[in-house]
Amino acid sequence: MFAAYAARIDRDQPLNGLELGERPEPEVRPGWTTVTVKAASLNHHDLWSLRGVGLPEEKLPMILGCDAAGVDEDGNEVVLHSVIGQSGHGVGPDEPRSILTEHYQGTFAERVTVPRWNVLPKPKELSFEEAACLPTAWLTAYRMLFTNAGVRPGDSILVQGAGGGVATAAIALGRAAGLRVYATSRDEAKRKRAIELGAVEAFEPGARLPQRVDAVIETVGAATWSHSVKSLRPGGTLVISGATSGDRPSHAELTRIFFLELKVVGSTMGSKDELEDLLSFCATTGLRPVIDEVLPLDRAREGFEKMASGELFGKIVLTTS
Repeated sequence: MFAAYAARIDRDQPLNGLELGERPEPEVRPGWTTVTVKAASLNHHDLWSLRGVGLPEEKLPMILGCDAAGVDEDGNEVVLHSVIGQSGHGVGPDEPRSILTEHYQGTFAERVTVPRWNVLPKPKELSFEEAACLPTAWLTAYRMLFTNAGVRPGDSILVQGAGGGVATAAIALGRAAGLRVYATSRDEAKRKRAIELGAVEAFEPGARLPQRVDAVIETVGAATWSHSVKSLRPGGTLVISGATSGDRPSHAELTRIFFLELKVVGSTMGSKDELEDLLSFCATTGLRPVIDEVLPLDRAREGFEKMASGELFGKIVLTTS
């Protein structure tokens, strides 16, 4: 079957390890099921995998991709929850949780196999392309906002780095949930898009906000960390799920954190129940993921290049037909 996969690890030039071509059919395992992939979306996790983060060389070659929507063996339209081992189903209770492509072949292929527990019904209101955007970036944003930040309608949030998958999802979800959303981006066009998506105002990174916010959604890391901390009201919450600009800020703002009793919460992915809630939220409200571009699987390299450059707003989706 045709697939996009990591053939080599290159920490400095990750796309050097990306190959497109034929790979073996998925391995059949007890308690697992094979899904015919209709659409799959790219995440920064895929670039990190090509750098060898979470993907050891002894696991190569590894089909990339965590997110997918498709058709199961019984003809049902489904969405995949990409965290394997969260419940022990399909792998046993002692195996640590992992994300597809860390230990098991991923979704950038014509077919993928996952534990049956990881398969959810796709709402009929969502296309395959839309549903394929939700299990990683949108689920991460959903958990950051509603589980770990604990925001409620009427609260205010700052989303750093508008344009990336998680940030874009946080803006859209925040607006749909009745939050007052501020956003930042270095790019003027992305700031305009953020406002179109639901942000009340968008600023250059580091700019002073009209008010201190209840929560900050942080995925950029070192470059925006100090601004994120300074933007919080006393007792506010900073939720971080990534550090695309690096994980070592020049100033940690520790004094401000303890003096204002700020909360810093790490967040990774989300649960199957949260994904089910997210699917329902999108189906019932009419909210849809922002898709930057849809490409056929055989043009996956173009999608990777665009994501690596940062020249995108929303998700890049790969389709198999």
